[in-house]
Amino acid sequence: MTKTRKNADDMGQADAGGVTLVIGGTGKTGRKVADRLTAQGRLVRVGSRRGEPAFDWNDPATWLPALDGVDRVYVTYYPDLAFPGASARVTAFAEVAVAAGARRLVLLSGRGEEAARTSEEGLKASGADWTIVRSSWFNQNFDESFFLDSVRSGEIVLPTADGVEAFVDTGDIADVVVAALTDDRHIGKTYELSGPRLLGFDDVAAELSKVTGREIAYAPISMEDYRAVLRENGLPEDFAELFTLILDGRNAHLVHGVEEVLGRPPRDFSDFAREAAATGVWDLRAV
Repeated sequence: MTKTRKNADDMGQADAGGVTLVIGGTGKTGRKVADRLTAQGRLVRVGSRRGEPAFDWNDPATWLPALDGVDRVYVTYYPDLAFPGASARVTAFAEVAVAAGARRLVLLSGRGEEAARTSEEGLKASGADWTIVRSSWFNQNFDESFFLDSVRSGEIVLPTADGVEAFVDTGDIADVVVAALTDDRHIGKTYELSGPRLLGFDDVAAELSKVTGREIAYAPISMEDYRAVLRENGLPEDFAELFTLILDGRNAHLVHGVEEVLGRPPRDFSDFAREAAATGVWDLRAV
């Protein structure tokens, strides 16, 4: 017997469909997708190494138990679809999922990531009712993971020069994903998501300085130096390649998937920054 998440509404409301497996259900987008689906009275299973049953991308033996009773899946891959081995695993998983009865697959991909396209095509070829959601970089990278320590230290050191990015909020991504999982009108569609404006990292530093009340600086470094930083911190050097998406300008334009799916504009970075600052996440005492 596997465990799923339910909310109080399940007591008096029939569930719409079977179980939704949210891979990476404790992560930045997966957590919000799981919460939104649960609030709708839908059954949700969190796919993670600590889940019940466990799900591990590197252990295909865990896939079928996690798919038991599942009819739709939100597919996220860590660390990134552009990393070596990702496309083979995503393609194999999609085939297993469809054979197990999970017809609806929604894949989180990246804007401008050519290396991610093989994963997209592999998932499409599985015969699933698919939706692809290509996202810009997350607002929440600054308060939940990659750049949190840099913001707290007062200096964001990155190999991005004067490149710009249309940062998107994970809440908007989650709303789009939930729509794709639950509404047949999104089957066979590819949506590209961005925020409402382009920001350089100097703009980001200015926004964060304003809401924290202290100076946050942006210090560009070379790609070679950044690779050395990754090595020193025990992180894959492949992360450095993701910055080419900003450096070469391929994503230096806005896209409108949020409006297309949700009928409203995306959340602005300044709104995210103001609300995140109010939680105290960037306070020096939080270090």
